[in-house]
This record gives sequence, structure tokens and C-alpha cells, in this order.
Amino acid sequence: MNKIVLITGATSGIGNACATVFAAAGYNIVITGRRKERLEKIKTTIESEYNIKVYTLCFDIQNKKEVFDAIESMPAEWKAIDTLINNAGLSLGRDSFDTADINDWEIMMNTNVNGLLYITKALLPHFIKEKKGHVINIGSIAGKEIYENGNIYCASKFAVDAISKSMRIDLLKYGIKVTAIHPGAVETEFSLVRFKGDVSKADAIYKGFKPLTAEDIANTIFYTATLPDHVCINEVIITCTQQAGTYYYHKNI
Repeated sequence: MNKIVLITGATSGIGNACATVFAAAGYNIVITGRRKERLEKIKTTIESEYNIKVYTLCFDIQNKKEVFDAIESMPAEWKAIDTLINNAGLSLGRDSFDTADINDWEIMMNTNVNGLLYITKALLPHFIKEKKGHVINIGSIAGKEIYENGNIYCASKFAVDAISKSMRIDLLKYGIKVTAIHPGAVETEFSLVRFKGDVSKADAIYKGFKPLTAEDIANTIFYTATLPDHVCINEVIITCTQQAGTYYYHKNI
């Protein structure tokens, strides 16, 4: 059977781009998300275009029981995951700490941190048994630098950074690779979700410069996942040319 990659949050953006890039290289794909219709549509498109197999898992990554039940429900041949891409994540609101919605905080922490922990823990027994595997965590430059009104989103991505470093150390004895990818501005549905459907606010984020695309990040992830067994890229911080940090941009306005 072909190598298998499991991608969380695969219904849009970076996750969807990863599914296409890995499928084009002959990987079989497990895609997860909350939107069943989108998962099925992606499955149909990828299988017909790339002649590989796609398995869909529809669940909410915030729900520990749903995550473990979903992984347990997979047929044995699909549990032989080679690479896990922890892509599911989001930002909600860009508000000052004192005025922010605590429900937004909980969703961000439960998705960006707890969800990553749940799915990794569910797949870990297989990786340990095989004495190999690769966990790729999608962080953010917001996990490297705090910015105004970023508060809990930044906190969640700082956690991803710390968790990735801890995983790398603790899983060293099993031969498991761990890579953290920390992108800057990427134009996907991210800002539209952050601003809760406000298109004008979302579009304004990318005005005056050319941001990264989902495909840019997917290609970077693919590179880190396809190096020789003895090579592990521990982390990548990637921005577009016109961005040098969370605050530093050169905009053509």
C-alpha cells in the first residue's frame, strides 16, 4: 500500500492544499474535518485526478471522544499512518484582552492546542510500535512573537511551539520525527474566520503586499516530510518576502 498521510482540518486552506500535494506524489490520504460534504467532495476530486485512495473522517477535533473514536474506527490498513499533519486551527476575533469574548478563547485553545494533543496521542501507539513516523505541527509566527490584540491566539501558538519541542525530545527514543511549521501571513479562509465573515476586514489584512498561499505552505510541509529517514527539520519559520515578523511589513500602499 502507498504511504499514508493524515491531515486534520483538510476541508480548506493549507489542509486542502496538503491533500493535493501529497496525493500528486502518490500518497494515500486520510482527511479530517467537521464538514462532511466538503470532505466527500475533496475525496471524489482527488481520487479521480490522482488515482490514489482517500479516507474521510468527520469529527470535531475539540471533542476528545470523537477524535479517539474516529481513529479507532478506521480499518487496520488505514491506521498505518506514516505522517500526521496537525493543521486544524483557527483564530477568532482580534480584540483587546479586556474586551475579548471568552468563548472565542475557549474555541481557539480547544482547537489549536487540545485538538492537536488528542489526535497525536490517538496515533502515537502506531508510531511507537513501528519505531518511525512523522508529526508535523502547524504553528505560526504568532507563536514566536506577541502582537497587540493577539493574546489568546498567540498563547495557543506559543503552546504549539512548546509542545512541538517537547515532542521532539520525548519521542526521540522511538525514531519519530517532529517538525513545527510557523507561517506568517497566508491568504486562506483564516482571516475570514477570524473576523467572523467580515470580508472587508479580512481582505484589508493582505492589502499592499503579496502574502503566502496555502500551496506555498503545503510544498514546504511536503519537503520536510520527504527527506531521508536520518534527516529531521525541527522547525521552519516562513513568511512572504514583504513580511519580516508579526509587525514588520513593507506594503505598497
